[in-house]
Order: sequence, then structure tokens, then C-alpha cells
Amino acid sequence: MSSDDPTTAEQPTPRGRTHRRSRTRRRIVAGTVAALLAGAGAGALALSAGAAPTVAVTVNAGTSLGTVPSTGVGLNTAVYDAYMNDAKAATLMKAAGVRQLRFPGGSVADAYHWKTHTVTGGSWAAPGTDFDHFMATAKRVGAQPIITANYGSGTPQEAADWVKYANVDKHYGVKYWEIGNEVSGNGYYGSKWEVDNHADKSPREYAKNLLAYAKAMKAVDPTVKIGAVLNTPGSWPDGVKAAGDDADWNHTVLSIAAKSIDFVIVHWYPGGSSTVNLLNSPARIAGTASAVRSLINTYAGPHAASVKIAITETSSADSVAQTSQAAALFAPDTYMNWLEQGVVSVDWWDLHNGPGKPTTVNGETDYQDGGVLSVGGCSGGTCEPARETPFSTYWGIRSLTSLAQPGDTMVKASSANPSVAVHAVRSSNGGLNVMLINKNPQNAAQVSLSYRGYTPAPGTVRTVSYTKGGTALTTATRGTAAAQTLPPYSITTLQLKPSSAGTRTDTPSPAPTPTAAAPVASASGTIGTRAQASAAGVPVGRPDRSSTAGGGLASTGMSNAVAYSALGGLLALGAGSVLVLRVRSRATHGR
Repeated sequence: MSSDDPTTAEQPTPRGRTHRRSRTRRRIVAGTVAALLAGAGAGALALSAGAAPTVAVTVNAGTSLGTVPSTGVGLNTAVYDAYMNDAKAATLMKAAGVRQLRFPGGSVADAYHWKTHTVTGGSWAAPGTDFDHFMATAKRVGAQPIITANYGSGTPQEAADWVKYANVDKHYGVKYWEIGNEVSGNGYYGSKWEVDNHADKSPREYAKNLLAYAKAMKAVDPTVKIGAVLNTPGSWPDGVKAAGDDADWNHTVLSIAAKSIDFVIVHWYPGGSSTVNLLNSPARIAGTASAVRSLINTYAGPHAASVKIAITETSSADSVAQTSQAAALFAPDTYMNWLEQGVVSVDWWDLHNGPGKPTTVNGETDYQDGGVLSVGGCSGGTCEPARETPFSTYWGIRSLTSLAQPGDTMVKASSANPSVAVHAVRSSNGGLNVMLINKNPQNAAQVSLSYRGYTPAPGTVRTVSYTKGGTALTTATRGTAAAQTLPPYSITTLQLKPSSAGTRTDTPSPAPTPTAAAPVASASGTIGTRAQASAAGVPVGRPDRSSTAGGGLASTGMSNAVAYSALGGLLALGAGSVLVLRVRSRATHGR
């Protein structure tokens, strides 16, 4: 859940520093935390300092996992980010292949009134971050918007008016509309972080109102797609039934609305008490996606196949790594695992956020900043790099541009050892790209690759890599299609060409669609540098996070009670680079 709706102002602090009130949130889910964090038992990643044996990787280029959607690689933006529309940020987002931008933020969306550019409940909307300015940035980036309509303090008519303005008056063509953000955090289950002014805060009431929103919005533009908010399977309050209810949130909402919606919304924050936990967590995505799809199939009937899944928030928040290399490795692995499960989009949290309490992770400073671009802030005497400098997570996301473009075909690939993750894509030009992620922070990985349904050309191959401490993607010609040495803690994508002898005929045929702009290699052989990131922004907002089964969870020690809270957001007030921390406390609640 996004703690981007702060409600208590604080005094400005000296230039370049932030003042932070402490806030704690603890989470529990069914089952034991230790068992969940153990991952998949014997299949979980276990890193050792010793030399590892050669890892066997198999790519089955004839088995399609679907095409890369045009909205696949997304990013969150927020109205309280005064530098959301900075030209440098737009340039960096475009270069990273971002093709969807979420607006107007997380929890703030349930308090935001688009016509007046105001926020209910004491939060703040920065000047110049209104809907039209956001759409101008989306156009510069080449990204499609996904809009969260105000459910908490808005009305169906307000949302319908927004659709009319966007698609009838301005011809923006906004296709995807969420109805609210993490609505179950409205206090109905005992914990409140979401604005919800409805007298009845039950899932049944949300579903009923959801239908009213959909009817009003589609009356204006029948082509819009309407999304319903679900709880992440295995994450509180999934499975919880309030007094008097027959079922939990997901079952109740879908039993009423599943046949009338176009997509469902899931937020996925696995967390991780160690980098190993974090890097293991994408392996659980298939199970989570299957659980969501099962719910849809249960309640949507013949309509089920047309109901999509959108991951509108995800990141390594609530883990030990947010700006260091482990988070960079986690990012593309997360995007690809979700896309391979057929989701329509994955939106990372966040463009800008602000530093938390800096830590050291595998020898690197981790600023605990949820943004992909630095804001140049300071915390605990440690200062981030210059504003708009890309963090490692940015380069992890940007690594996807070397692997896939919209319309390409994802194909099946597997690794014999979870210390090396693999994803493969058939490109529209007949090539095959294979991304290899070495999760070992100390040792290089020797990888042997075999192929089915594709015969790579012999000789050395072109690679695009991101390594620990890197400030760019680096291109090289090294190794072969059959054997590669992966640097420690690295992302390496092999860009293979077919053998002149031809390939087998059982390869998938992706549908031709417009492709995203490809990265441009510089004369030095790198793609992008920190020099692109000039000082240009003030951070705003740190997210509260929903957890999923198995990651970053901590028992409160109370039998039936948990305490929720999250770090406060940063809010830019006044001029210059003065930062003000804003927070919202949450009370202990019972399940």
C-alpha cells in the first residue's frame, strides 16, 4: 500500500536534509513466516562463497509463453512529486523502455480530485502535476496511462467526467481505469491507510459501487477498461472475513462484479529479510498468478478469458535492498515472471521517493530509496548522488530493453540452478534474446546453454550486461551461444542470430505490433550513463507496502493482532530543495 497520502505536516529542515518521524508496520499471514521465507524448499537459492559448478540452461524457443504487451513495462508517478514531469526524468524513462505510467499515485488517488487538482484529507498535490501535465509527460515518454479513479472521496460521476475530459474532449485515449487503490485498507478489517468516506466500507459495498462506476464511465466511452481492486493472495487481509461476512474481500467482490469488469488489480511486495529471500521471491509469482486466475475463472464464467491481471504496484520495498545491486537483479526477474504469466502490465513503485535510513548491502550503500531516480536527498549524514541519477534499480529495469520489445514472443526457458535465473524472447526480426541473472554476489557463474526450436549462429555473441557498481549497460562480444561466464551479481543478455542453415519450423510466430524505441549504443560501447542524469528534482513519497506470502514478514507476537504502519512520505514544500517529511500513523488493529 502506498503511503503517499501523508496527513501530518512537519517543519522544513536545513537544505539537503530530511526530517523523519518513525513509523512501524508489522505484518502477518497464514502459516509460519519462517516456512514462507524458506521459498521453495530445496529449490530455493542458496549462495555460497565456494566456486559453483556449471549451470545448465535450456531454452525451448518453440514453446511460447505469450507476447510482450505494449503496456508491459510500467512505472508509478504521483501528484505530490514536484519533479514528476521533469524533462530529464522523461528522457530516462523513455530510454528505459517504460511504456505505461500510473497516475495520480497510490493511496493519494483515493483522495485526489482531478478537476480542481486538490487532495482530500490534508495531503498535497504539487503545482504542475495535474492530469494534463502528466499526459504531456506520458506522450514524451511514449507511455500509455493507467488512471486510478478516486473511489475513497469521489463519485461515479466525477470518474465519468474524467473519462469524458480525457477521451472525448482531449482525445487522450486513456484505456485502463482502476477503481480505487488498495480499498480494503479502509479500516474495514481493522487497519486504515486508505481514504474511504463511504458509510459502508465492506467488500460488498465496494463491489456494488464498482458496478456504478463502470456503468457511468462506459456510458461516456464504451471502450474503456475497468479494473477491480483485489488483495494479494496470501497477504493480509486476504482470507480474512469480517463479522457478518460470508467470505473475504476477493471472493465477495468477484462474486458480485467479475462478469462486469475488464481486469483485476494486484500489488506485489514480497520484501525479504535478506538478499537471498528477495532474489528467491520471483519464483513464487507463478503461484500467486495462478491463485488470481483461479478466482477469475470461478466467478467470471464465460467472460473469464477476457479479464486481465494488472500488477499496478511492485518493487523491492520492505526488503534489505532498494537501491543496491540485489534490487537491480530482482527488477527484471519480477517483470518477466509476471509477464510470462500473462499479466497485461507491471508498474514499478516509484519514479521518485526519497532516502530512508542508509544501510550497507554486499559492500554497497543502499539508500533505502524506493525511487528509480535519485532526489539528491540526505539521511543520517549520508547523501544520495545528484538528483535524477539512476539507481541500480533503474538499470535493472532498463536491462529489459536488451531482451524484449512489445510484440516479441516470450518463450520457455529453465535453469538447473536457481542461483541463475533465465528468461528468453523471440524477437520480431527472427533473433533470440536470452537474459541470464547471476544471483551470487561473490562468484562468477559458468553457464552452458542448449536450445530447442532454434539454432543459433556459431561464434561469439553480442551481450548487453549490467554489473555491480555499473553506471550504464555495457555491450560486448564474448562467449558463445552455448557457453557464457557471468560476472557476480550481474544481468547479461545474449542477443543471438539464427544459424545460416536455418531454424526448425516449430518456433512461435509473434504477432507484429509497434515496437518500443531501442536503446542507442554510444561510441564507448555503453548504453546510457550517469551523465544523462542532471540535477532536476525533489523527492516525494515513500510507499506503504502490501506483502505477499513468503517475503519480508514479521510476526508481531500477538495472537490475533497486528500493527500496521509504514515509513512516511517526503513532501516538497516551498521553493528550492527544502524537503519536509510527512507521515501518517496507524493504530494497532485486530484481525
